[in-house]
Amino acid sequence: MSDFFKIEYKDGLMRVGKIITDNGVLETPNFIPVATLGSIKALDSVSVLNLGIQAIFSNTYHLHLQPGEDVIYHLGGLHKFMNYKGVILTDSGGFQAFSLGQALIDRVGKIANIFPNSSKRNIDLLSNRLSKLSNNKEKLALMNEDGIVFKSHLDGKIFKLTPENSIEIQLKLGSDILLTLDECTSPLASYEYTKESTFRSFYWTERSFKYFVQNKDNYKEYRRFLYGIVQGGYYYDLRKWSLEKILSLDFDGYAIGGSLGRSKEDLYEILNWLSFPDDKPRHLLGIGTINEIFIAIEHGIDTFDCIIPTRYARTGTVFVKYEDNYKNNFTLDITASIYKGKDIKKYDLPIDENCNCYTCRNYSVAYLNHLFNANEISAMTLLTIHNLYFYNELLKKIRLSIINKSYEKFKKDFFN
Repeated sequence: MSDFFKIEYKDGLMRVGKIITDNGVLETPNFIPVATLGSIKALDSVSVLNLGIQAIFSNTYHLHLQPGEDVIYHLGGLHKFMNYKGVILTDSGGFQAFSLGQALIDRVGKIANIFPNSSKRNIDLLSNRLSKLSNNKEKLALMNEDGIVFKSHLDGKIFKLTPENSIEIQLKLGSDILLTLDECTSPLASYEYTKESTFRSFYWTERSFKYFVQNKDNYKEYRRFLYGIVQGGYYYDLRKWSLEKILSLDFDGYAIGGSLGRSKEDLYEILNWLSFPDDKPRHLLGIGTINEIFIAIEHGIDTFDCIIPTRYARTGTVFVKYEDNYKNNFTLDITASIYKGKDIKKYDLPIDENCNCYTCRNYSVAYLNHLFNANEISAMTLLTIHNLYFYNELLKKIRLSIINKSYEKFKKDFFN
């Protein structure tokens, strides 16, 4: 077992361990919030660290467009640039092959019925975002054997992302954990297209791996690690083929990517198909509802990233655990008109009286409702703090329950 990943406790498939980098330690299992452009929207890096966030997930495609990897490299790398003292992961830009490609046509996410329990407000905002990106249903990303050709969503300029320059960009950004270039297929993709894409993604994986091995020592400030991504969509034979190929290369860790089916049940089945070596970490890309977190951990997943807690916060949706809210994925719409009606005094209370986050210790639901309806930027900041605190505390309690062999009791109590 390497000094990069150490398992400290096991209970069945579930593991508690540590991912150890030169820039910080990430306790696992853990949720990693998304900081697309080197920032968790509405928060500064000090606030992120104060929340106990041990790792963030940044985006190669977006940082390449602005400010550019050379700017970040000459300013000391992403950790120094954003003043973040923790573990930084970067994707390869491969997800944008989907989100700026077929997703604009199919209008779906990694799972076809994305966010099935989210509020109409969240769904409408996501739909509007897709419409703004491509009113004419024009793809902004096209695949060929050499890589992905993008049309910038910022200025329309054309550029190509290859396995080699994706790794080079990530090395210059200075992330601790890099990902190989791949294509995330649509959950509506046919078997034939998914097969073609899976083969192409592994061809890119081999090139990414080779370039990383040959060039990582050019950047000696601290150690860099590389994850290989298992593809194959919701097709058993393609997932098994991709897994076998990824395991044939000596990656530092593994990620599960691509389409994760047409429902959360499909996701669970895909996880059942995959079996990884014990001695390396496993990351599930782009998944983060409360129910999915429990299922992922039960299948031996160590880390996962998602926009859900931060994006929901920016649309007025908060995570709570009371009044059977698990039936709605533990969410509450803080913008609802009920919080400013004639019964306003009953809402002179925090989001959750049992929550010890900065927001709940200092502000009432009525005030937060007012901030959102007045379009005050501070509303997004305060709700982002609450949602990330909720997630961080949940993962702490899950880790402790695994260590104490009390996971099943904790889960039962949590959902009741």
